[in-house]
Amino acid sequence: MDHRRANPHFRKILVGFDGSQHADKAVDVALSLAQSLDCTVLLVAVARPPEPATLVEVDAELDNAREHFQAAFTRVVERARGMEIEVATDVIAGHPAQQLVHRAETDHCDLIVLGRRGTSRFEKMLVGSVSEKVMRYAHCPVLVVK
Repeated sequence: MDHRRANPHFRKILVGFDGSQHADKAVDVALSLAQSLDCTVLLVAVARPPEPATLVEVDAELDNAREHFQAAFTRVVERARGMEIEVATDVIAGHPAQQLVHRAETDHCDLIVLGRRGTSRFEKMLVGSVSEKVMRYAHCPVLVVK
């Protein structure tokens, strides 16, 4: 008998991934939740090309980012497989907060999990953090992991 319960509320969790320690903690929490709730995980990294960028520059940045994140994605997928969790990965280009919110909407994600980066008060006043922007605009709950 499967110990996991059917969960009508959370079917897919999107995890914003940038390779940082904070992102690793977010992955840990998302995998734990996915195992408990019997749902899938979408691990997404966002490459930020120079602005304005030509199509060639965007493609080159995506190729570089895919190569950069491949080893980390492979580790997460293998770990998830051992936990019997389905994980998909992707690298997309653009502004991180906008792209994560958009991807969560288009993929019908029920929860977004992000790591929190410690930024100074001055930096937050200038640009705001990705997690704050995602929380402000997301259509679904957002869990920010410290």
